[in-house]
Amino acid sequence: MGAPDRRYPTGSRPARLIGAAPMMRVRSASAPAPGRPENEDVVFRFGSLVGLLDGATVPEGFDTGCVHGPGWYVRHLAARIGLAVAVRPAATLMSSLAAAILAVRADHGGDCDPDHPGTPSSTVCLLREGGDQVDYLVLCDSPLVLDTGGSVSVVSDERLDTALAELRGTAAELPGDVDPVTRFRRAVLAQRERMNRTHGYWVAAADPDAAYHAVTGTLPVRGPGALRRAALLSDGASCAVEQFGLFDWAGLLDVTAAEGPEGLIGRVRAAERDHPDRLRRHKRTDDASVVFCEFDPAD
Repeated sequence: MGAPDRRYPTGSRPARLIGAAPMMRVRSASAPAPGRPENEDVVFRFGSLVGLLDGATVPEGFDTGCVHGPGWYVRHLAARIGLAVAVRPAATLMSSLAAAILAVRADHGGDCDPDHPGTPSSTVCLLREGGDQVDYLVLCDSPLVLDTGGSVSVVSDERLDTALAELRGTAAELPGDVDPVTRFRRAVLAQRERMNRTHGYWVAAADPDAAYHAVTGTLPVRGPGALRRAALLSDGASCAVEQFGLFDWAGLLDVTAAEGPEGLIGRVRAAERDHPDRLRRHKRTDDASVVFCEFDPAD
């Protein structure tokens, strides 16, 4: 047996060279909801990693146990994800996200209660190129659209939608004399009780274990089924398909390629103005973010 390679601690030898894949061209855009002073989404790129975070808006009148808001949380989480990947470039995306969540928990300081059910939280959508493959991670409702040589698919985490549908069913059983404000308040409190629970849904907040419940996978960037295009979306952008039906997922990729992420967001804003009857969110409009990646065909 040969001598151990002392360049790497035990168990940390990189399995592949990160960032050696065919060139990934990235375009992104992020815009706050019209009239909103702060954008609670963040898009970022750290070397071979791109990401999108969508902070959960806190309804007016609800306590969070925290002096910070969703905007603070997504900015800190994005920075901590970048640092975690830089420190351990061969770690899985799950592991890097868990480390980042734990670090942001410490960033809160003594004035916050990170175990409060309303503590700031965020969706996570990550894509990292490396070697001959691309890794991805999706946590909560920020979908990832993938074009693998003409076959378009969507990676999504449906657990929040499932939990909300169940809660709507429960709310429908309330007596008819319960006023709308009380109904809404009960729904928010019930949703909080399901956050980061086995039979609920998972989101980045203060519990690093949530990272290990993310939807993850790997795609090739060479040969059959190679990834050609990808779009990371907040729900304020994915509503172009899911709520307004402006086009299908393949059409969304085509529009974004031709008009850029800003063009896709512009189409959503026009739909929000022209078709308010199709809105299914409790907000008339939302922050919208898009990260669009294109990969050169391998030689």
